Amino acid sequence: MTATDTVMQGGCRCGQVTMKVKGRPLMTMVCHCKGCQRMTASAFSLSALFPDQTVEIAGLEPVIGGMHGELRHHFCPHCLSWIFTRAEMLGPLINIRATMLDGAADLPPFIETCVSEKLPWVSLPAMHSFEKFPAMEDFPKLIAEFAETAP
Repeated sequence: MTATDTVMQGGCRCGQVTMKVKGRPLMTMVCHCKGCQRMTASAFSLSALFPDQTVEIAGLEPVIGGMHGELRHHFCPHCLSWIFTRAEMLGPLINIRATMLDGAADLPPFIETCVSEKLPWVSLPAMHSFEKFPAMEDFPKLIAEFAETAP
């Protein structure tokens, strides 16, 4: 199966919002910021970045919670699972919480962001670490490197 033939499915905790993603992610990430820690009730959030047109969301209409501005976090209106994020600054991309996809074990983080807020006992296999978020001009290079190194 080629990368473009890959189809992943997933959904929120209650299953009332489902998704289907065609193709491999552009990049996988982990964010250690305090906001992600609080929204996940964990040490970090995991995500996989996809072109918007490759993702189908079905079922209940997700609601916005968390951040409501340039970043918009989308949640299931029933179980309140954080499903995905849209970021205007990145263009027509969708950042899906990797654990909402059935194949999350195959999506280790390529980069980690906000390591300045990382809990001291967390250790991850990310290839790149950033004190805050990478500069927007770094994303094309990171996406290209991920495409070359991803399984």
